[in-house]
Amino acid sequence: MLLNLLKNNILPRSLYGRSLLIIIMPLILLQVVSAWIFYDRHWDTITKRLSSSIVGDISQVVELLGEEPSVELRKTVFDMAWRNFSLQIEWREGERLPETLAGPESRIDDFLGQTLQSRFQGPVRIDDSSYRERVIADIQLEGAVMSVTIPGKRLFSVTTYIFIMWMVGTSLILFAVASIFMRNQVRPIQRLAEAADQFGKGRELDEDFRPEGALEVRRAAAAFNVMRQRLRRQIRQRTDMLSGVSHDLRTPITRMKLQLAMLPEDSQMAELQDDIAEMERMIEGYLTFARGEGDEPTKHVDLGSMVEDIVAVWRRNGVKIDSHVEGRLMAWLRPDAIKRGIENLVANASRYGEQLWVRAGRRGDAIEITVDDDGPGIPESHREDVFRPFYRLDESRNPQTGGTGLGLAIARDLLRSHGGDILLEDSPHGGLRARIRIPV
Repeated sequence: MLLNLLKNNILPRSLYGRSLLIIIMPLILLQVVSAWIFYDRHWDTITKRLSSSIVGDISQVVELLGEEPSVELRKTVFDMAWRNFSLQIEWREGERLPETLAGPESRIDDFLGQTLQSRFQGPVRIDDSSYRERVIADIQLEGAVMSVTIPGKRLFSVTTYIFIMWMVGTSLILFAVASIFMRNQVRPIQRLAEAADQFGKGRELDEDFRPEGALEVRRAAAAFNVMRQRLRRQIRQRTDMLSGVSHDLRTPITRMKLQLAMLPEDSQMAELQDDIAEMERMIEGYLTFARGEGDEPTKHVDLGSMVEDIVAVWRRNGVKIDSHVEGRLMAWLRPDAIKRGIENLVANASRYGEQLWVRAGRRGDAIEITVDDDGPGIPESHREDVFRPFYRLDESRNPQTGGTGLGLAIARDLLRSHGGDILLEDSPHGGLRARIRIPV
C-alpha cells in the first residue's frame, strides 16, 4: 500500500501529515505481524490443546460405556460426563454417518475433527456454527452415533479479545503520544517557514524568530536570524552608498550649472546644459533605485484604490488609460514602494504607446495587475535584459527619450521585495503587457 501511495504521489504534502504517516505505517505493520503470529502460533496452539482435552474426556466416556452399554449404564455415564466435563451426550442407536463428509470450515472444525477421527477411527461430523455457545460433535461408534454437545467456553479462549484490546489500546496510546511529540517538533519548522515567507514578502517581524524544538531546527532558526540581519545590513549599506554618491555628485553639478549660467550663450553651451540635465536625471534615478528597498513599514492597504488613484493622476496628465479594478484588493505591503513600481510601469507604457489598459483583480492566492499598451513592444529575447539596471534597447530608448534604463529594474526590484514579480508578455492590443503578481 505504501508503495502504491509513493507511485501515485498521493502522500500528504504537509510535514506533519507525512510524519504521522511515518508513525502510522510501522504501527499498522506491527499490528499485522502481531496478529499473524498470534493466530498462526498462539491461537493454533490453544485450540489444539483445548481440542485434545475435550477428546480425552470423550474417550473416557466411551471407555466407561464399553462395547454394548445398557440404557442404565449410558444414563449413569452421561450424567457423570455432564457433572464433571460439562458434556451433554445423546445416544442415537442404529444411526450411521456418511463415509464422506464436507471438509472443515474453521480451525476448530479442523483441529477437533482431526483429533476425534484419529482417536475413534470413524466418521466425525462437527457443527461449530455457534462455537461461542456450543459445538456439536457427532461420532460414529459401533451400531450408534454418539452426539456430544460441547460448551463453547471449553473451545474458545477469551485471550483473543484481551489480546486485541491490548494491541489496539496500546497502539492508540502510542499514536497519541507520538502525535503530540511530532506536533511539537513540526510546529517550530512551520513557524520558521512562516517567518521566512513573511520576510520574503517584505513584512517586518515584531521580533527575531525564537529558536525552539530539536537541535537541527534551532540551528536553522539561528541561521535564519543571522541571514536576515546580514541582508538588512547589506540593503542598508547599499542604500546609504547610492544615496551618498548621488548626494556628493549634486554639489559639483550645481557649481557647473552656476558657471555655465555666467558664460555667454552659444551652441556648445546648450549641449553642456543638456548633458548636465541628463546627469541630474540619472542621479534622481539612482536615488529612486536606492529608496526602493528603504525602511518603509508595511501596511494593510487596498491595492485596488491605489491603482485607481495612479490611473487618475496619469489621466489628468493627458494619458489615455482604460482601467478596471475588481473590487477591494487588500494586501500587506509598503504603499509608497508599490506605488512607485506601478507608476514606473505606467510611465514606461505611456512613453511608447498612445493608449493604455490597466486591469487589477484577485487571481488565486495573489493580486494580479496588468498594464497593456499599443506601442512597438519588446522582442521576446530582450524581455529579461530590460530588467537589468541601465540596460536600454537601441530601437526604442535613448538618453533623450528613454530615461536612464532604471524604470523596469526599479519596478521589479520593488515587487520582488514583496515576494512578487513582473513578467513581460505580448499584449492583445499589439504592444507590451507587464503582468504584476503580489502574494496576499
